[in-house]
Amino acid sequence: MNDMAPIHGRLSTRGGDSPLNVSRRGFLGGAAALVLSVAVPVGRARAQAAAAVAPGTRVSAFLEIRPDSTVLFRSAFIEGGQGVFTAMAQIVGEELDVDPANFTVEGAPPGPDYLLTGGGRFTGGSMSVRMSYEAMRKLGASARQMLLQAAAERLGVPISELSTEPGRVVHAASGQAVPYGELADAAAGLPVPTDVVLRNPADFRWIGKPVPRLDVREKSTGRAQYAIDLKIDSMLHAAVQHSPRLGGEPGALANESEVQAMPGVHSTHRLPGAVAVLADSWWRARRAVEALRVTWAEPAAGTPHAMPADFSSDAHKEMLKTMSGEGIAFEQEGDAAGALASAARVVDGTYDAPYLVHGQLVPPSAIARWNGDGTLELWIPNQAPEMFQADAAKVAGIEPDKVIIHSPMLGGFFGRHFLYQSANPYPQAILLARAAGRPVKLVRSREEEFLRDTLRPMSAVRFRAGLDANGLPVALDAVAVCEGPTGRWFGRQADKVDSSAVEGIAGKVYAINNRRVAQIHVDDPAIIGFWRSVGHSMNDFFYETFFDEMADAGQQDPYELRLRLLAGSPRHNNLLQAVADLSGGWKRGPFTAEDGTRRARGVAMASPFGSEVATIAEVSLRDGGVVVHDVWVAIGSS
Repeated sequence: MNDMAPIHGRLSTRGGDSPLNVSRRGFLGGAAALVLSVAVPVGRARAQAAAAVAPGTRVSAFLEIRPDSTVLFRSAFIEGGQGVFTAMAQIVGEELDVDPANFTVEGAPPGPDYLLTGGGRFTGGSMSVRMSYEAMRKLGASARQMLLQAAAERLGVPISELSTEPGRVVHAASGQAVPYGELADAAAGLPVPTDVVLRNPADFRWIGKPVPRLDVREKSTGRAQYAIDLKIDSMLHAAVQHSPRLGGEPGALANESEVQAMPGVHSTHRLPGAVAVLADSWWRARRAVEALRVTWAEPAAGTPHAMPADFSSDAHKEMLKTMSGEGIAFEQEGDAAGALASAARVVDGTYDAPYLVHGQLVPPSAIARWNGDGTLELWIPNQAPEMFQADAAKVAGIEPDKVIIHSPMLGGFFGRHFLYQSANPYPQAILLARAAGRPVKLVRSREEEFLRDTLRPMSAVRFRAGLDANGLPVALDAVAVCEGPTGRWFGRQADKVDSSAVEGIAGKVYAINNRRVAQIHVDDPAIIGFWRSVGHSMNDFFYETFFDEMADAGQQDPYELRLRLLAGSPRHNNLLQAVADLSGGWKRGPFTAEDGTRRARGVAMASPFGSEVATIAEVSLRDGGVVVHDVWVAIGSS
């Protein structure tokens, strides 16, 4: 997987600790029968054993109906601020007939039931709802059917005489109503239906309707629990200091004994590429590890992705911008080279984008605990529990089914919580917990986070456009010079273009008859990764800005030119007109607004991950800066 595997160090184990205090779910499981649920050992949500199950079909893997008829739902997808927990409650609640407000949603443990993204499982790519929508509707409908069957047996009436209202089964003829919580035990023993009738979309009450976010109150009142907030009994706190350059290793510690004598310090440790201190508080651990005077050894020859000592991001950017060549074509239509050669005018432009760190609200953290039965328990922010489980097992040297993964709500997302070399703290937490014989919570400081984060790749894109005598485009050629994150992490073929490097440039629907989009691959010295919207985050800006330069050079209105070039795509043409209508009608400017300011408008379109977006912004200039007054956005899903 091209350096996806993190550190595989080995430190000795010194026993394990008693189980964590009983969780909310565990407590309720002991206090009352929670049915339609997976049997979960008290104190631990063990990873489900691999089984031949069709993902998304076992009601028991997803739903617990509580005695008070509220619902606990285990989501295959992780909440990171995008609202997927609420979306799952809307979808399942619609068919189950339970108000989403009566749902509690949590991230599901690893297991075959949750492999809903093409036979795997990860939260990203705007795919969670798209790829699970039908399965989750059927799941809710199946659970409802089981409750109806249980009610029919209890009341001694035909199931055809029963209906449901939110949270209860109703027998209209006798006026009886039975809450779901009273039927859950009996329903759990029934087979899951293989064929269910779904609600008519015309009758939807919650899908497609405004619904209050389930997580808003806890987030607003500070009660939301992120990984950084979690505590377990007898844990030590860890802080790390990494090599200033990736690939360096710790050598001599000039003042190790002094640091070990600092207040609250438990121990100091060498790790691959880093040193760590364990202490009774994170602040003490951080102060101690920053006090360590470390001699860092240079990377050994052949160390993958070791950062060169003379690396300069400015120099790398200039190299990308000035690199010659036509690259490998990803998209070709017509004869772009010939049309450019015969064009009345050629317009060119080069755009570049810098490295970006993710900078999510909550810094990276991990809690690791070795249990007395040889299992390893991890509380880690992640977007792919099964992938993290498998990788943690490699780090720990145990089987994956002995790794218990808890997936807390993410305090920021943006593609940060995938498996990346050096970026994730859980390998370090695993090794430290084994060495200390106690649970370890590791939190990286912002400085250490940014030093080891995976970066959005640096990129440059060269554009050329050919215009005819009327100023209309007849050709467009674009060459992206960079390395794409998909190739870095999932393997690159030398004769193929990494689609993540050209997304947002390729696939545009504007009717330019002769076009070519290509990539020149350049190995990026940094550890690069997926960033919010990936290539679209820069490439859509590049393309749409160059489009405006092209329009301006041909003396074309940028909105009208887009409209003209979208005449053959009614969907996009309508979307562009829709955003103009939202803005009160297109006007380019400059024009004088009612408040006397001189304003202008810009327009752009993008098609990221199956969604179509058109945007108009109205701005003015003040003291050399741009003031944004209004932004109108029209969105359509594929």
